Amino acid sequence: MKSTIQLLCYLLISINAFSQSPDAGIAIIPQPVSIVKGAGHFTLPKNVVIQAANTPELTQTVALLRERLSESTGYKVISVTSSASPTIKLQLNAQPDSKLGNEGYSLSVTPAHVIIKANKAAGLFYGAQSLIQLFPEEIESKVHVNRASWSIPVAEIMDYPKLGWRGLMFDVARHFFTKDEVKQYIDAMARYKYNLLHLHLTDDEGWRIEIKGLPKLTEVGAWRVNRTGTFGDFIPPTASEARDYGGFYTQEDIKELVKYAKDRFIDIMPEIDVPGHSLAAIAAYPELSCTPEAVNYKPRSGEKIMDWSGGAPPKALIDNTLCPANEKAYVFMDTVITQIAKLFPFEYIHLGGDEAPINYWQKNDQVKALMAREGMKKIQEVQGYFTKRVEKIVESKGKKLMAWDEVLEGGVSQSTAVMSWRGMKYGIEAAHDKHQVVMSPTTFAYLDYMQSDVISEPKVYASLRLNKSYEFEPVPDGVDPQYIKGGQANLWTEQIYNIRQAEYMTWPRGLAIAESVWSPKGKKNWPEFFNRVENHFKRLDLAEIKYSPSVYDPIFKATKTPDNKLKIELSTEVSGLDVYYSFDNSFPDKFYPKYATPLIAPIDAFQMKLITYKNGKPVGRMLTMPISELKTRARL
Repeated sequence: MKSTIQLLCYLLISINAFSQSPDAGIAIIPQPVSIVKGAGHFTLPKNVVIQAANTPELTQTVALLRERLSESTGYKVISVTSSASPTIKLQLNAQPDSKLGNEGYSLSVTPAHVIIKANKAAGLFYGAQSLIQLFPEEIESKVHVNRASWSIPVAEIMDYPKLGWRGLMFDVARHFFTKDEVKQYIDAMARYKYNLLHLHLTDDEGWRIEIKGLPKLTEVGAWRVNRTGTFGDFIPPTASEARDYGGFYTQEDIKELVKYAKDRFIDIMPEIDVPGHSLAAIAAYPELSCTPEAVNYKPRSGEKIMDWSGGAPPKALIDNTLCPANEKAYVFMDTVITQIAKLFPFEYIHLGGDEAPINYWQKNDQVKALMAREGMKKIQEVQGYFTKRVEKIVESKGKKLMAWDEVLEGGVSQSTAVMSWRGMKYGIEAAHDKHQVVMSPTTFAYLDYMQSDVISEPKVYASLRLNKSYEFEPVPDGVDPQYIKGGQANLWTEQIYNIRQAEYMTWPRGLAIAESVWSPKGKKNWPEFFNRVENHFKRLDLAEIKYSPSVYDPIFKATKTPDNKLKIELSTEVSGLDVYYSFDNSFPDKFYPKYATPLIAPIDAFQMKLITYKNGKPVGRMLTMPISELKTRARL
């Protein structure tokens, strides 16, 4: 009887020690599959011993832990292959755990030690990233921080990704980013368990990769006139202006980047955007064009070259397309793809296919002859012909073709994988037709879009707030999941001039996408997610990674009253914010009027200034909204 009572007591203690809901202090992003919180804490000792096998695939995981657990703490961290009492143990399962797959992990935190287990090395790396996120945010500091102790909650975590393709696209063609800046971007991706970097390497503005035997691609195609301001509205360059803005990666640079990413369990997929978006290549080799005037072309410096007034496809003001009726274009593509295939081990090569204008093709005799010879009825079939031919080249190099969803319009082979960017619609259609699909829709995942009101962001043609990105579900209802490879977010850089702005545009929306492609669909909870995001704002600050605070900016709604006055309504993306405002041109703080009900703008007011507070402290930016702008929106 006594032993039975002791057993019941032990069970009650165990139940109390482990709660089934995540602890409020645990702020891991992306949200793990399961967190069971225990009683007590593990405190990092001043002498940390990491036990791990001495194998190349674990080198980066050990290095990550050694760096992050020593820089801020000042503690001594060593790694060994065996230890009687390790502080942190990294263990590959002798018998694979079927739940974990290739990228999952289990993380056990007891008062005495930490054990991370996984089937593969990638899982241990992701488990290490989660372990770091358990520590106080000061763990991210690049300098020593004085703390009495470094403790994390006792917990049992089991985690694995929802999708195998978890990507970010980084456009290095519109503005060149150095090799070290790309590494910086990779490091930030790795924190949040992304495993695919899609590098957009070529466009009208620049060709960014060395191709042996085609030196003009980088001698001519990688350089343009420097302009600063609003990209797309620049004055056309004069012949006398220096074309010294740009750059490119040598093949040795690419090898270094591929290895750097792979060490962090990230694959790099290259994109060579054809047949449109090819002005830099045509400027280097005009014979690739159908248009005789191409001999005078130069890489675009930000001047207008497309007319979008009639919708898609755009009307080209100059011909930025490779000529599908020109055999030289296919010889060129064979040379490029041969070298790309050797440089990038990843199974896919992305060949663009988006926004290719047809107006130059429509009047070209070579293209007309091609259509007659091949029995084509519609001009869109010309791009389909081009795509099918380059796909054969890709396949001959042992690779697979991926392209943007426009390629569906011209007809493509079953083996073409589709990246759906014009919303989810085309990805759904492609999946129904049994194409492999990566969802990257403008609706949720375009990181170049404004994150807040146009008065506070670099002006782009659309907006995408954090809460909308968090709604991203890459596997739509009614679609066979076997055809959805995964999802990614895209960062186009026309308006992004430097790496700090690239970070600002990526985070925190990149956190929302990371959770959408990793975490179980049923665990999504916007208020709870944003609580974790606020913790990561502190971490990113200490890690010196820039992010946007625009989630705190108020949302404006302007209408006119029946008597033609300006009515202003404010709302917020997150709860718990107070908005203080002024109409008298002074700078409001928490002692100013607090927004509570819709406002009528004073008749002579010139501008409205606003700032948001949370728990009595300013969290938002000081915004200035011109009354004239609100009147325009209200159609006054």
